[in-house]
Amino acid sequence: MEETLFGVCGAHQSGRKLHFQIKRIGYYWPTIVKDCMDYVRRCQACQFHANLIHQPPKPLHPTIASWSFDAWGLDVVGPMTKSSGGHLYILAATDYFSNWAEGVPLKEVENENVADFICTNIIYRYRVPKYIITDNGKPFCNSLIDKLC
Repeated sequence: MEETLFGVCGAHQSGRKLHFQIKRIGYYWPTIVKDCMDYVRRCQACQFHANLIHQPPKPLHPTIASWSFDAWGLDVVGPMTKSSGGHLYILAATDYFSNWAEGVPLKEVENENVADFICTNIIYRYRVPKYIITDNGKPFCNSLIDKLC
């Protein structure tokens, strides 16, 4: 069992798949399924690589943008390795209708930088969007952004 699970072809799969692999090799005993299930439950690597979806499914709520530049998604990427200009972050915006992307490098993520980006790269360039969707991080949840929106 150990050679099948950890060997060259071992992929730390479920107990049922381990059972089928052992049977394919040519081994069988009456309690093979129970033994494989118990063995996999004790294997740390199998538990680490197991399926992590343990919550019931929830209905999806799709974001519907009926026109270009109606709905934008904003996020901060980083920190990354420092660029030659000293930038550590990227503020990225994506239009949900056309997947058009806008971005700007930032040395620090500050409220003023985010507000300036929204004004300069979204509102002045395209128009005032109906929706701006964020992950409610610190740069997006503050009084300056609330006044702007």
